[in-house]
Amino acid sequence: MKVSDFDFDLPGHLIAQDPLPRRDESRLLVVRREGEEFEHRKFTDILDYLRPGDVLVVNNTRVIPARLMGEKEGTGGQVEVLLLKKIEEGLWETLVKPGRRARPGTVLTFGEGLLRGAIIDNTRVGGRVIRFESPVSFEEALDRAGRMPLPPYIKKYPADPGRYQTVYAQREGSVAAPTAGLHFTGELLDRIRNAGVKVAAVLLHVGLGTFRPVTVRNVEDHHMHEEYFEISRETAEAVNQAAQSPEGRVIAVGTTTVRCLEANAVSPGRIEAGSGFTDIFIYPGYKFKVVEGMVTNFHLPRSTLIMMVSAFAGREKILRAYREAVDRRYRFYSFGDAMLLL
Repeated sequence: MKVSDFDFDLPGHLIAQDPLPRRDESRLLVVRREGEEFEHRKFTDILDYLRPGDVLVVNNTRVIPARLMGEKEGTGGQVEVLLLKKIEEGLWETLVKPGRRARPGTVLTFGEGLLRGAIIDNTRVGGRVIRFESPVSFEEALDRAGRMPLPPYIKKYPADPGRYQTVYAQREGSVAAPTAGLHFTGELLDRIRNAGVKVAAVLLHVGLGTFRPVTVRNVEDHHMHEEYFEISRETAEAVNQAAQSPEGRVIAVGTTTVRCLEANAVSPGRIEAGSGFTDIFIYPGYKFKVVEGMVTNFHLPRSTLIMMVSAFAGREKILRAYREAVDRRYRFYSFGDAMLLL
């Protein structure tokens, strides 16, 4: 299977640069696996597609200010560091630009010396392992020296950086937002609960695995980077009850939630509670075990994310849905509109 099979044309003006005034004002393109017609709705209309007994599963990770602009100690050379994964206290896997200035032994400083980082190793995917130290806690230093990392296709910082967090974000650790969740407000979630739908949470810290570009020619040759996850016993029980019930369905909010659930599926209709790291890669041919519906944004061409939604609803149908979204001027990517796949 070729990576080029997941390409599509997108006019640049459809890439959303700002969030809408209200999170739930976005549009919703409804795509059913059975049937050829698409439905064009408002995001608040998602209530029309949920029913008592369903469980809506969200990812409650929180984005950290993982982008650090600093300099090389001794020379003053400018460097940019993106935190990817915490290895242990003070020790992080990172990406550093430009890489030629970031050899093991190099010391970097950030925030006028508030935070120092020594590069101690290279990683298998071209990153660097950095050991940080600061006179204050690492979290405080990061809050003061770091910035929210935004995708490169967003050209300006939002007036309210909180709009790049979901309303249910709790556990800090992601370097990118699980953007399908950005459409929900607290009020809409309350209406969903009052309709008899259970809202449950998993944790998957979004890292390089989610947004790393696919550089190989064949899909099967791509390897995902590991990301940390947690599923509570309570969430596992809720998911299993819905998956095994003729009335209920498991509706995942975002591709990160899908990966977390499917990585922990031990049999059709059943997941296990637990924590650890997953590098699951879902592309066409994959048989879903628990996820029966998906809320998602519109994704980059040739990305693992468009491959995942193609595995769920079919590549030709997804590409046709994307063409229709372009024709109807939907807003794309992180601050854009949403799809509901059923």
